Amino acid sequence: MAKAPKPKSPTYNIGDQVVIKSGGPTMTVEKPVCNHSSGEFIGTYKCQWFAGKKLDTGTFPEASLEAFVPKS
Repeated sequence: MAKAPKPKSPTYNIGDQVVIKSGGPTMTVEKPVCNHSSGEFIGTYKCQWFAGKKLDTGTFPEASLEAFVPKS
């Protein structure tokens, strides 16, 4: 009998700064999204960012994000 795949751990943590690979503002990870019943990470993140003075939020798949690297 085949073993069930090991649950994936989030790459990013609360407070990490990320950007969408295709471009956009720097966002802060609010939380990795987990399955309500199992608590298992489902591969997406709730992020927040400022659009001018307005705080915006959205949910993004891990594959669409990369770590923000400030330019020196």
